[in-house]
Amino acid sequence: MTTFTDLVDVAAARLGGEVLLANDEFFAPKENLLKPEKPIWREGEYTDRGKWMDGWETRRRRTPGHDWCIIRLGLPAVLHGVMVDTSFFKGNYPEQCSIEACAVDAPGEADALAAGTGVEWREVLPRSALRGDAENAFPISDRGRVTHLRFNIYPDGGVARLRAYGEPARGSGLRPGVTVDLGALENGALVVACSDMFFGHRHNLILPGRSTHMGDGWETKRRRGPGHDWTIVRLAARGTIQRVEVDTDHFKGNAPESCSIESCDAAEADAWTTLLPQTALQPHAQHRFEVSAGPATHARLAIYPDGGIARLRLFGTVLE
Repeated sequence: MTTFTDLVDVAAARLGGEVLLANDEFFAPKENLLKPEKPIWREGEYTDRGKWMDGWETRRRRTPGHDWCIIRLGLPAVLHGVMVDTSFFKGNYPEQCSIEACAVDAPGEADALAAGTGVEWREVLPRSALRGDAENAFPISDRGRVTHLRFNIYPDGGVARLRAYGEPARGSGLRPGVTVDLGALENGALVVACSDMFFGHRHNLILPGRSTHMGDGWETKRRRGPGHDWTIVRLAARGTIQRVEVDTDHFKGNAPESCSIESCDAAEADAWTTLLPQTALQPHAQHRFEVSAGPATHARLAIYPDGGIARLRLFGTVLE
């Protein structure tokens, strides 16, 4: 897979992503595009309009033009790439696609987005060929801030899923002096690296809300040698961390024995400072610790020796 697919799917429905509008969805609804699970095939199943398909599918176009839909991202973001998944669409996938983007923060803009009035769309993916029944990966070089996408298919057909991978943009409310979760994805934080994520993706650590099950956290494989696992969070803003929460929710027989947290200020030096010394953890529990340290841009969570953490929260005050 291309490297951008290791970033956050900022169009994900669980983050608030939504397909607002589509010019046509005769055979299969637009909402299927952002479903979190992989597309499936149901042999022999039909609706009153045709074959049941797990995706967005328009009717056969008999007039000039092309089909489109408009997507509101779950988080304002800087895109790095998209995945256009045409799984199970073999004789009915679009020949090509393109994507335009814009940044619109005012609510209730769906009509304006559809009409194109007062909205500056810019092309981030030029018209590109698609393969049927395949994951089509397209890198995006535009590094502007994005809130909405217009997904165009030429001339018609079906697409199973659309994933938009990128880095969350810094939250508009992160002003100096404000106390927030500096490690929250919705504020612009990102988990930039980890030692291992065999069972659960590192980005799960900073997702909004409590975890929903054991697979909704960060979990490493069983360690059979010396050492320990770790992950690094780039904070949403440079700030001072005063309180941390380490949540082992749902991890009962596979929680780490203990953890530690360090921070560093990339603006000043690359030395790590201890926020939380190695401290015992309980399975399936929320742990809260008061901490104190200087300015930080990154935090490093170490778990001993391995296991799973559902969520990490890093509450602090924004400096800049």
